[in-house]
Amino acid sequence: MIDPTALGEPGNVVLEDDTHLDRFAAWADAVHQANPETQFWMQLNHPGKQSPKFLTPQPVAPSAVPLGQGLEAAFAAPKALEESEISDLIQRFARSAELAQRAGFDGVQIHGAHGYLVSQFLSPHHNRRTDEWGGNAENRRRFAIEVYHAIRRAVGPDFPVAIKMNSADFQKGGFEGDDAYDLIAALTDAGIDLIEISGGNYESPAMTGARQTTDREAYFLDFAEEARRRSEVALAVTGGFRSVAGMEAALASGATDFIGIARALTLDPELPKHAAADPDYHCDVGRPSTGIKALDKMFMIAISYYESQIRRMGNGRNPDPKMSAWQSVMQSGLALGKAAFRKRRA
Repeated sequence: MIDPTALGEPGNVVLEDDTHLDRFAAWADAVHQANPETQFWMQLNHPGKQSPKFLTPQPVAPSAVPLGQGLEAAFAAPKALEESEISDLIQRFARSAELAQRAGFDGVQIHGAHGYLVSQFLSPHHNRRTDEWGGNAENRRRFAIEVYHAIRRAVGPDFPVAIKMNSADFQKGGFEGDDAYDLIAALTDAGIDLIEISGGNYESPAMTGARQTTDREAYFLDFAEEARRRSEVALAVTGGFRSVAGMEAALASGATDFIGIARALTLDPELPKHAAADPDYHCDVGRPSTGIKALDKMFMIAISYYESQIRRMGNGRNPDPKMSAWQSVMQSGLALGKAAFRKRRA
C-alpha cells in the first residue's frame, strides 16, 4: 500500500518512505538468493473507498459515491478527492515505486483492478467528476495514465512497470467494453511493459469466480483474446487457473503471454515444479463454504480461506488443502481479533 492511512484490510504492508527499507531489501534478497533468475515485482495499491470503516472512517474516492450491494454498513461513504490530493496520490505511487526499485525489487505493478482507487477513477459509476479527472472516458483514465508516467519518471526507462486492470467491473454503469480496450491502447502508447487482466470489484466480485458462466478455467480469457487482436503489449490473465491443461490451452490460444496464479499457489507453493513435471496436474479445493451464507460473506471465504493458507506458510507450516472453511474462520478470528467480526471485504 502507498499510504498507511488507507488500508484495504488489517495486515497490509505499506511502503511510503525508507523507514523500513532494509526489511524490504531483505525480502527481495531472500527471493533472489533462492533463485537469481526470479523476477520479483511489487504490486502498488490504494483502496480508495474499499477500506472498512474500522480502518478508515473517512475514505477518499474520485466522487462521493458510497458502496452499494449491502456494503454501506461496513464501508463509510467516501469524500471526493480535491485536485491537490489527486496530485499527492500520484506522487505517492511514484515514491513507492522508486523505493521498491531501491530495495531490489525487479519491477512494480499498479493495481488498477477490483474496485480499488485506480479502478474507481476508471468507472463511470464511481467517477462522476466533471473536471479533467472525469466526465468522459479519456478523463476517467487520466489518473491511471498519470500514475504510470509519474512512476516511469521515478524509476527510469529500463525498470519494468505493469498494471492490473479489469476486463469489466460487471456492474451496471461500470467500466467495460470499449473503455477497457481504449485503456489498453493508451497504456500501450505510453510504454507500459505488461498488462494483467482480471475483473470485478467488492460489489460484484467476479475475480473470485462468482460470475463464471463457461467451462473455461480462465475467467477473463475471452476479453484477452480481443485485447490481443488490438495490441501487441505483453498480457497476463489471472483468475480460475487450476490445471496444466487449462494453462497450456490459454497460452496456446495466443491470447496471453503469462498465466497469473494466486489461490492454487497458496495450496501448493511448489505448483510450477509439479505442473512442469505432470501434464495431468490439477490443484483445486472447489468453493470453500461454512454452509452459512452470511458467515461466508462476512469472512469472504472465497478469498480468506486462501489467506489462511498464506498465514500458515508465514508461520513456517505447510499449507493444508484439507482445511475446512470453519477452520479458516477460526484462524481468521485468532489472527485478526475483534476486527475479524467486522466486514473487511465485500
